Amino acid sequence: MRLGASITTEGHHAMIRGVDHLQGTTVRASDIRAAAALTLAGLVARGTTTVEGLEHVDRGYESFVARLTSLGADVTRLG
Repeated sequence: MRLGASITTEGHHAMIRGVDHLQGTTVRASDIRAAAALTLAGLVARGTTTVEGLEHVDRGYESFVARLTSLGADVTRLG
């Protein structure tokens, strides 16, 4: 939702409705899958997205940033 997605929850279910575009912002990843998913969502968002918690992605994806960059992604690793 922080990126502008339309998400509502009903009990244990999430209802996700498409939007015209996502908007870049700062997000925090809580695990490996979240880190990868938020990074990919940030790549399609308008503006700049900062993903905190990328240490999770380091445990499961070798050279994650380098691979995205080789595909043409504009990714910069800070810190």
